[in-house]
Amino acid sequence: MTAMGFSGAISYRATVFIVAPLLVLVVIYACLWPPGVPTAFFRLQNGANTTEITPKDELETALEGVAMENRTLIIAILNKAYVEKNAMLDLFLQSLGEGEDTEFLIDHLLFVAVDQRAFNRCRTLELHCYKLVTEGVDFSKEVFYMSDAFNNMMWRRTLFLGDVLRRGYSFIFTDMDVMWLRNPISQLYRDGEDLQMSSDFYYGNPFDNFNFNTGFYFVTANNKTVALFDEWYAWRNNSKGMKDQDVLQKMKKEGAFTRLGLKVRYLETTYFSGFCQMSQDFRKVITVHANCCVSMKVKLIDLRSVLETWKVSNSNGTSNATTTAWPPVKGICLHDTATKHTATKH
Repeated sequence: MTAMGFSGAISYRATVFIVAPLLVLVVIYACLWPPGVPTAFFRLQNGANTTEITPKDELETALEGVAMENRTLIIAILNKAYVEKNAMLDLFLQSLGEGEDTEFLIDHLLFVAVDQRAFNRCRTLELHCYKLVTEGVDFSKEVFYMSDAFNNMMWRRTLFLGDVLRRGYSFIFTDMDVMWLRNPISQLYRDGEDLQMSSDFYYGNPFDNFNFNTGFYFVTANNKTVALFDEWYAWRNNSKGMKDQDVLQKMKKEGAFTRLGLKVRYLETTYFSGFCQMSQDFRKVITVHANCCVSMKVKLIDLRSVLETWKVSNSNGTSNATTTAWPPVKGICLHDTATKHTATKH
């Protein structure tokens, strides 16, 4: 045998030695693979497992930890000015603690802190807290109505809430200057409404009211409401001198609600009350919002009066409303209709 022939024989035997076991493995694999199961199934299973082990971000973890079984929660915005001792946070929590069937709702309430001090106080109180970071903006001081900081905070809020909807969570949004005297959930409708909004003034039509207020509303997560919040936020650069609520009112006037196919209900002030139009019926009032009132100092004075009146009225029972001290009328923003001063609504 020549040297070339000998080399070729060795090469052939080596190839057979390598290939033969591989062929055996292929035959065994073909026998063991379940009939009718495509390789795409394996890839899908692999992908599903990868999705499941992907870590959740902080917001998703916070939402999941607070939401009720139907993926609904309550959201409030918190800043440094609200968390000072005896300030708005303390009063807000007091209302929830003293209201009828409201205390358990704290477990489903996410406080969105816009500065570190607010976040720290929130954590100290062992509430459900999420820190919302906005680069280059300082929300740590009292944000005065219609200031640049006020409008920046409102628009950042709108963007954040749109993100919550996009994740499939419905929510009740509440300003901190809303006192929760009773559990509102039973009074919020479940008849296909996409959005239910409180009113500064209510004139009897639950489906048409330009005097709505974005300080308290319930929004259902779906494609229509996500589109609404996206469009709402997109207006921010073309709305100089307007706050987010003004923009939403303008959008309604221009037909955005109808165009998006939204079913919107406007809540009666008999139930969802405020300083603009105070509920006269103690047996029905659910919330009281310090609207038609500007500074936090003034709001605190009058909201304390509301809670005190609530406690006195509640101690008298609800069977006979004429025996109660409701409604509260003495205050700075709280006056009767004849003497009430002119104030900017928000």
